Amino acid sequence: MAEAEFTATGVRIGRRLRSLTRGGQVLIRDGRLVLLTSRGREIDSAPVEDVRALTTRFAVKRRTLARLNGTGYLLTLRQQGATSASRFMEALHTARQRVTSRR
Repeated sequence: MAEAEFTATGVRIGRRLRSLTRGGQVLIRDGRLVLLTSRGREIDSAPVEDVRALTTRFAVKRRTLARLNGTGYLLTLRQQGATSASRFMEALHTARQRVTSRR
């Protein structure tokens, strides 16, 4: 298994108004985005080219909306600082480019 291109720990992962985990993990590895609980159980995963993610201009800089397999998740990247959402978006974009260049 290759080294992760992006890793964030201590992530609050929610779906609609429900919090799934407050200490989760977000990984981008081997062309896939993986959401894990605080105990390491997989919540959801999808190929990076199928993931839709956005951050709003006026929202808190640490929050990202991500859609995997038709399910929307609110990711709050707490411990990585104020630019964590933009780093996540950049890593997702880079991973997509790598996948498409391999084809």
